Amino acid sequence: MHIARGSQSGPCFFVALVFIVISLSPIPSPAQQPYRILISNDDGFQAPGIKALFSRLKSLGEVTVAAPAGNQSGVGHALTFGRPMAVESWEAEGTRWFAIAATPATCVRMALTSLLLQLPDVVVSGINKGENAGVGTFSSGTVACAREAAYRDIPAIAVSQEEGAQMDYAAAAEFTARLLLEVRKRGLPRGSYLNVNFPARPSDQIKGVLVTRQDMRPADEHYARKTSPEGKTEYWSVYRPLTGGDKNTDTWALTQGYVSITPMWIDQTFSSLNETILKWDIVKSKK
Repeated sequence: MHIARGSQSGPCFFVALVFIVISLSPIPSPAQQPYRILISNDDGFQAPGIKALFSRLKSLGEVTVAAPAGNQSGVGHALTFGRPMAVESWEAEGTRWFAIAATPATCVRMALTSLLLQLPDVVVSGINKGENAGVGTFSSGTVACAREAAYRDIPAIAVSQEEGAQMDYAAAAEFTARLLLEVRKRGLPRGSYLNVNFPARPSDQIKGVLVTRQDMRPADEHYARKTSPEGKTEYWSVYRPLTGGDKNTDTWALTQGYVSITPMWIDQTFSSLNETILKWDIVKSKK
């Protein structure tokens, strides 16, 4: 539109026209916002599993990595406190990395409360070297990362790769990417998270995917007594992963060659026992 020089109304009309054009411009919807993904693990930021996961997920959204500075396998949901925690930070391939001298759960907690400017849409933990199935989930730092996110109502996935000669982190990462797209599309109930175990076999020999329950058999672990070079008595952990088990448990699925997805829940309350305990004398007593 031509605006005549010296016109008093022209500039005002031009400003109004610009305002109208800007006002009518589409406002980005939430779906158009970057999908923020936080990656963590318990094997440490240099582990091959987390590198494979990062390589596959970086194209799916805005990725941040916050992981232990060293191997923290088997520490469960332990938290680091009472001492300073060194944090190294750098950017690589457009991604902010944090290497934290702390437990896995602390790494996620620190990222969510103190390091990130915005909360992630999802937390993905792994890919762990070795399965985290059955009661092993209680001592898993990998699963603890997902649980820590679920505490804060953030959808989360823990991913572990069964150990073996045919471990394939790339295949496990590809499966995780597909699962992540499902979680993004459908969401997860508040307080829930997914524990995924990937079998150690070629992709063409994986039978499929099963939704499983947790195998509650006790771990196959004992402690061997030995004598140190200094003559002191020591005990060393001897652990063997469980195999078999009841049908449709996570360990059974792995043994059979299936990818296992176990939905998990942070609320450990056993409500079915309430009525029974209410009948106990100690509860009925006024004292």
